[in-house]
This record gives sequence, structure tokens and C-alpha cells, in this order.
Amino acid sequence: MIRFPTVPVLPLLSLALLAAHALRAGGRGLALALFGLAALVFTRRSWLRPVLAGVLLWGCLVWAGTGAELVRLRAATGEPWLRLVLILGPVLALTALSAALVLSARGREFLHRATPNDAARAAAFLATAGLLLTARAMSPLPILLADRFLPGSGPLEILGLALYAAWLCGRLLDARDTARLRLRLWLGFSIVFFGQLLLGLLVSESFLMTGRLHLPVPALIAAGPIFRGGGLFMPILFGVTLLLVGPAWCSHLCYIGAWDGLAASRARLSPAELARVQERAARWALPARLSTLLLVCGAALGLRLLGASWLLAAWGAALFGLAGVGVMIILSRRAGIMLHCLTWCPMGLVANLLGRINPLRVRMDASCTRCGACARRCRYAALTPGDIDKGRPGPTCTLCGDCLGACAHGSLGYRFPGLSAASARTLFLTAAVSLHAVFLGVARI
Repeated sequence: MIRFPTVPVLPLLSLALLAAHALRAGGRGLALALFGLAALVFTRRSWLRPVLAGVLLWGCLVWAGTGAELVRLRAATGEPWLRLVLILGPVLALTALSAALVLSARGREFLHRATPNDAARAAAFLATAGLLLTARAMSPLPILLADRFLPGSGPLEILGLALYAAWLCGRLLDARDTARLRLRLWLGFSIVFFGQLLLGLLVSESFLMTGRLHLPVPALIAAGPIFRGGGLFMPILFGVTLLLVGPAWCSHLCYIGAWDGLAASRARLSPAELARVQERAARWALPARLSTLLLVCGAALGLRLLGASWLLAAWGAALFGLAGVGVMIILSRRAGIMLHCLTWCPMGLVANLLGRINPLRVRMDASCTRCGACARRCRYAALTPGDIDKGRPGPTCTLCGDCLGACAHGSLGYRFPGLSAASARTLFLTAAVSLHAVFLGVARI
């Protein structure tokens, strides 16, 4: 039986060979990221086992693809290729053996520092890294900020974001009440987003993904392609997000909504006053947002048909966005609920409706005492007395999860077909955190 020595030599050797291969191909950033991952092995964290196995299995594909391509080229030019196979074949076998060793009992013995949420941490790391690597490979322009300022260093940024996702996933899963942490993370995401916008305007266009300015108004996700007659990247990204996390785009990933949440958190209303405001907002949410959706889409189509200049369209979009800011500052701050998201932003309506294609839901069980603590925490007016009587949040729910921590009886929880409430929560938070980290890397103006 092959045993791990004090240090897992074979996996580290396999990572070193992959780093050398990357360096030979000009991928200095990838080589450094692989060495960084190798250094993490000495933390002996158990969640690294599936991460290392995943990277090593990816390495097997790299060696197999490289070998097949080199054999094809040599065969086409009449050069000998058998020696190449005899060299790369054992390297491929070594990498595969290393992946198996990491997952074996010996791998568990070395990487033994376990936490309750190791599987979720590893999943968040792998999902974040996989999505960012795919986006980087498919994009015709340097989609990562690191690549724009230091070409080839993108993999280092990806490693950092993947580690951040693994850490954050553990933090959220460990916390019973995630409301305050979620708002802080959401605000941090928005600050990064708008901070990069300001740097792009004041310092260098390299901070902007395309070098061309796009107004950061969520309504333009729908109205922009109508006015331009094309440009479906943002609607497609929005739709994929809804598939993965449903309407949680509004409570975790929207760069504007965080400020509405901050404004609403400043209100000081009595429970009775808050309940009255929530009932009115829940009643008006659908017609109000449907009106703004028809308004912005109709205006975009009308401007296009009239041949209006992009400058006129930009001014119209800017005024709509500024009016939304006014709703936050004046109304949300007084009402204690997110009236911009509930009555002004048309994409909130789209997210609530189309987000239902994702089967994840928040539900109450029979232990609910109708105490109303969850309703006082909800900023989306999704827990009116009528909703609580029905045992489920209303249609404005964004799966934020703030209500779960407010319930002293544990009556509220995420639900997903075939999973327990705890597993559904883990699935949702892992997906949401992964997208949060990915958007930090690529969601730019």
C-alpha cells in the first residue's frame, strides 16, 4: 500500500509539474496560483481534499489534451512520437494517482483539520474557480481586473476569490442569524462595484470592462437591449442567475439594492406601524413595478423607433435611476422596508416572477406560533399576517433568509425537493456565495 509520508509528496509533485507546464506555456499567473494552492496544503484543512482532487483531475485533462495535441502534430509532420507518449503517460498516471491519494484515508489523515461545513467550503471554492476560469477562457477581452493591469495574472485573482468564497461560505453557514452579515457583504459588493466605476471615470478606463461606460441602472438590463436592438449579455447573465438562486439576485447580487436595504434599516417604526406599511407595500408591489417595467421598456422602444441619440436615452435612464435613489432616501428610510426594490425597480418584479423556475423556497412548519418576529425582520414585505397564515412568504420574497434568524422556534427554513431543510440552506448559501464571489470578479461597468 502506498502511504503518505509526513508531507504528501506525490500530490505536491503533481502540482509542481502542472505549474512548470503552465510556466513553459507562458502562464506565469497560473503557475503561481498552483504553487499557492500547494502551499495551502500545509494548513492541513480537510476541505482542501476535494479541492486538490478536483485540481489534479483537471491536471489529468491537461496532460491528456497536451499529449494528444503533440502526438497529432508530430504524426502530421512525420516526427517520432512514441518517446513523447512514454514521458507524458507516466506523468498523467502520477497525477491521477495523486488525486486518488488525496481522497484516500491517508489523505484524510494528513488533511485532518475539519469543520462542520467542509464540503460546502470546497464546493464554493470549486464553483467559484470553475466559473471564473470558464468566463476568462471564453471572453474575447480581459474580463478580470488583474489581467488588465498585469496580463496573465488572472489565475491569482481567481485563487483569491475562490478562497474568499470558501471562507465566506463557512461564515454564513456557521451563523444562525445572517441578516447583519448579509447586508455588510452586500454593501461591500456594491462599494467595490461603484468604486471601480469611479476609478474608471477618474483614473483609467482599464477599470471598466469594455472601456465604454454603461449606466448602472438595473432597469437597463431589460431596456438596454430593446433600445440598442441587441446586446443580450446582461439579460442572459441575469437569467442564468435566476436559474441558480431564483429571486435571490435581488437580495445578494444587485449592486443597487444594498443601498435600499441600508436605508430601510435606518427606520424606527413600532411593530404595528411596520405591519401597516408592509401590507400596503405588498398590495401595491405588483402594479407599481409592472408600471415601471412597461414604462422603461416602452420608452426604450419608442426612443429606438424615433431614432433618438444614445445621449438622450442615457439622460432618460439617468433620471429614472436618480428618481429611484430618491425613493430610497425619502421613502425607504421612513417606511422601514425596501420600497425602491418593491415598487420602483422593474427587475425586482422580473426576478420574483421568473425566479420561481428555481424550486428553492422558504416555508414555515407547524411549530410556527404566529408571533410576527419574522415579519418585523423582513424588508421585502413578504411576511404579512396573511402570508404567515398561509405558511409561506408572499410573492415579493427574495430568499434573503433574514427571517430565519429572527424565528426563535426554528419554524422557518429553506425547502428544496428531496433535501432536508439544513441541506437546502447549505445548497442555497453555497450557490449564493459562489455567485457573489464570481460577480466580484466580473460584474463591472
